[in-house]
Formats: sequence, structure tokens, C-alpha cells
Amino acid sequence: MTDETTNVGRRTIGRGEQALEVSALGLGCMGMSEFYGSSDEDEALATIGRALDLGVTFLDTADMYGPFTNEKLVGRAIASRRDEVQLATKFGNERAEDGTRLGVNGKPEYVRSACDASLQRLGVDHLDLYYQHRVDTTVPIEETVGAMGELVAAGKVRHLGLSEAGADTIRRAYATHPITALQSEYSLVTRGLEDEILPVLRELGIGLVPYSPLGRGMLSGAIDRVLADPDDSRGGRFPRFQGEALETNRRLVAAFEEIAASKGCTSGQLALAWVLAQGDDIAPIPGTKRVRYLEENVGALDVHLSAEDLAAIERAVPRDAVAGERYPDMSGIER
Repeated sequence: MTDETTNVGRRTIGRGEQALEVSALGLGCMGMSEFYGSSDEDEALATIGRALDLGVTFLDTADMYGPFTNEKLVGRAIASRRDEVQLATKFGNERAEDGTRLGVNGKPEYVRSACDASLQRLGVDHLDLYYQHRVDTTVPIEETVGAMGELVAAGKVRHLGLSEAGADTIRRAYATHPITALQSEYSLVTRGLEDEILPVLRELGIGLVPYSPLGRGMLSGAIDRVLADPDDSRGGRFPRFQGEALETNRRLVAAFEEIAASKGCTSGQLALAWVLAQGDDIAPIPGTKRVRYLEENVGALDVHLSAEDLAAIERAVPRDAVAGERYPDMSGIER
């Protein structure tokens, strides 16, 4: 793939004054610092630089990744190219410096301090998009989003987002301050938000930013690589990569790979093309820490799916066919 063969293009998430134009495909930076195997800072920096060169300018991080180190990494990578980037980060999954998880925090005072800390680590004077990473059920969403709105008024944040919020929470949040985007897991194998949440987003003019659009690598042919890496948390943590669920999901992936082969693309490219085909208000952020996988992901924008292709994909991977929950503990996820 060369720079000339693929036009990354742009999409708009949010509506009216809350609209934010981003690259059609973003880059999730989490795995560059934690969770998905060993880290290589030089390769991570090269990957972000290559992304910007290709027109992938929508970068996603969070304070909890590392913790804290991923924001610093992204900040170094974009230091001389800030104006090219739509920069998103998140707060709310509170961790100590040693990595200890302290719980979900949506208190207004924490919102303010977390934002200031993220700005400092990233080395920027504003965030293009600031998400509440998880909903704090002990704090009314109106209080959390009210504090986030104060950050907009202060010029520290341009647009607001939520992550893994349910339909009622989204409505209440939007009534407090316009919301530009919901970042939640969405892929061919994770489609629960299509029932209630996606219709609410479209009613209110909120964009969807899917994380894990490759099913945490399941749809990219990475299952064996994930299971073989003792530093990769996916095999030991996520139910879909374990036991009988894993074998069921392998069979689904095999059928999906046959369709990809018939289209002359990789299974990962087909999976991203499917997400992109679900609406122009959707901007997925596949994560990677290597240039070669970034370039493969960008190649998904050259994969065009007909109605017949989409029907064949639905037959191969029916909506509810995937086995296993998304997380071992789903209590922090609103549905």
C-alpha cells in the first residue's frame, strides 16, 4: 500500500456546533503502552508519525493507559504536528502511579484535575475531544457533564464525549451539555448497541467512535498470536478467547476469512470495511502499535462492500453468534 492508493477521507461526528471533523479511520494508541504485549517506544512513535503522514489524524488515548505513560507518548509524537491532529483522551478510570485501580471517578473536582493533568502530559493547551471513560453510577451524570462543560467554557476542551454509556445516561448527559461522540465497543462481533443506543445517538446527532472494531484482534486473524504472547492480556482475560467460546469463535472467523479471501483483502480489512459501511457518522479507532498493521488497516478504505457482500457477511457471522462476554466483569458497562 502506498500513500497514493488510499484516500483516508474525513467524517463528521456530532451535529451543529458540536460537530467535529475527523479522519474516517482513527488510531487507538492504548496498546503502545500497556495490555497488548510488550511495548516498543520507537516503533510506537513511528506508527503515530506514519498515521499522520497517511491522513489518519484522529488519535485516541486515556490517562489510565500505562497509567499516564500513553498520554506522554502521544504528546511527544505530535509535538511538532499538533495542528494536524484531532486529539481525544479520557478520564474516569482512576489509577495510582503504580497501576493500582482505584475505581471509576466522575466527581466534578476530579474531572477538573484530571483534565489539567492530561493537558500537561500531552503538552497541549486544549483537547479536541474529552470523554468520560466509564459512567460513575455514584455521581449524577448531570454533575459530571456539568463539570466537563465548564472545561469547554474555559477553552481547555472543544468537544465532549461519553464511553460505554447507556441510552438513558446519554439523554441526560446531552440535556446537560451537547455531546459530540460516544466511544463504545462496536464490531461485527459486538453489536448490542444497535438496539437502543445507536438510535438515540442518531436522534440526538451524536457520532459513534467504535473501539475494538476488529473484535480485539479476533477478526484480524490474530487469535493465535494473542494466545502465544504471555505479555498479551487478551488470552487470559477476555472470555471470548477462552475454552469452548474460543472454539466457537474460531469457526466464525474461518467463515469470515473465506469472504475476505474472495474480496482480495485481509480479514481485518474486511472487518473495518464492515464497520465503516454502517454509517457516515461512525469513525472507528482500530488500535495498533506497528506501522505494518497500521498500513493494513488503512487499506480497509479501499474495500467497497455491496449489498450482496454485506448479506454474505451477516450469514457468515450472525449478529448474536459470537460466544462469550466482552469482559469478565460487565458491571461497569451500561447496556
